[in-house]
Amino acid sequence: GAALGGQGLLAVAVASGVAAWATWAVLLMPGFRRVPLRLQVPYQPSSPRQVANALALLRGRAGKTVDLGSGDGRLVLEAYRQGLRPALGYELNPWLLCLAKYRAWKAGYHGKVSFLKKDLWKVNLSDCHNVIVFLAPSVKPPLATKLLAELPDNARVVAGRFPFPCWTPSSTLGQGLEQVWAYDMKEVRQEAQGSAQG
Repeated sequence: GAALGGQGLLAVAVASGVAAWATWAVLLMPGFRRVPLRLQVPYQPSSPRQVANALALLRGRAGKTVDLGSGDGRLVLEAYRQGLRPALGYELNPWLLCLAKYRAWKAGYHGKVSFLKKDLWKVNLSDCHNVIVFLAPSVKPPLATKLLAELPDNARVVAGRFPFPCWTPSSTLGQGLEQVWAYDMKEVRQEAQGSAQG
């Protein structure tokens, strides 16, 4: 219980800074090395309520389900639990991929879900019917262009944390940080065509 002196406080501050840098360098930075700065997204795990809300907006749907920037895999695993198959995640960070694969193995889903080390900007999404996107606001405009170009009309996109700024959601669930938005691509395309004609 003795109070820390000036040197003790300095040592704690330095140790905290080193720990934060080590976490960034080992766990987070590897997934960013080949990604332009404006498209980088830091890892931030989804809360249980965010996961539940996202999957609620996909309830009753079928077809291939993907999580773009799947992190530790929790959304993909829950999608599989709820019958959305095939379920897969795209993630660049090798440490998060290992964690996601371990979680799948621990849940008994090894070989049933897939986690792939692929750049989401380079994958073809034309066979995806359900897309989960928990990414930063800076990524949404270029991603909207990619999704419009590739997804089929019957696809649904569920965004967490931040909505797509130029799309009108077909439904939404939750409040604040736990809010999620669903976008049906047929409606999004119709709105885009109407705006272009207007």
